[in-house]
Amino acid sequence: MGTGTFLGLDATGEDAAAVVLPVPLEATVSYERGTAHGPRAILAASEQVELYDREFDAEPALLHGIRTLPELVLPPDLGEAVERIADAVAAIAARSRLPVVLGGEHTVTVGVVRGLLRAHEGPLTIVQVDAHADLRDTYDGTPLSHACAARRWLDDPRVEQVLQVGLRSESAEDAAFARSQPERVHAFPVEELRGSEWQQRLATRLAGRNVHLTLDVDGLDPSVVPATGTPEPGGLTWWQALEVIRITARASARVVAVDCVELAPREGQHAADFTVAKLVYKAISHALAA
Repeated sequence: MGTGTFLGLDATGEDAAAVVLPVPLEATVSYERGTAHGPRAILAASEQVELYDREFDAEPALLHGIRTLPELVLPPDLGEAVERIADAVAAIAARSRLPVVLGGEHTVTVGVVRGLLRAHEGPLTIVQVDAHADLRDTYDGTPLSHACAARRWLDDPRVEQVLQVGLRSESAEDAAFARSQPERVHAFPVEELRGSEWQQRLATRLAGRNVHLTLDVDGLDPSVVPATGTPEPGGLTWWQALEVIRITARASARVVAVDCVELAPREGQHAADFTVAKLVYKAISHALAA
């Protein structure tokens, strides 16, 4: 029987630098379901992740402290659910802790961003690792669809940039909106992630900015994380994903939050759960080290 906490650590450390919040929201999924089970799968798999990280020659989890909160209970109304997520994230961020939110579908991040802006006021840059642009204004009759997540972040003028890394699927509406907002929306499609030029461009856009890192696991190639509801071929490798995390942490002024969404665990594919758990630990470690 697992502990139900990230990395199996004690959930009661009030002075922990990072606070993990599981949010099993699944309300607008448009292909394969299962994201509601993502947070628990990440927590369970994380207990098999070694605390020692050779890159740091340390155990970052013990060095900084990671606390796990109980799973957030959400109301059935989607708008109210987003507000509850926002309140929970704002409470963590207001105490100068790093919120680490485990979803759930990508609509979770709408609440995360709202909560961060309540606590930090802004401006805020968002690094979005994702296969999809998520820039539609509405989808399936709701503006809070997972396909509208990035558009909703940009509703607030304090979100000055959304930097989309790994993009390889977008609608005509997504593309038109991105072209209309060249200063606020910038894509790093997979086909451009060659050499070091993209890394320099990303670092330049992050310099001096407070950043939220949102990791949609379908941004990675399905050979790395197959257990997701909307897989797209040709995604980031494990090493490219780590490089995005490193650049985000090192180039920005501060990583103010991390979330990881869209894992839809499948029986017999526990490697995907483990990979995502390790990715989250890497993101926490780099954010706190920076």
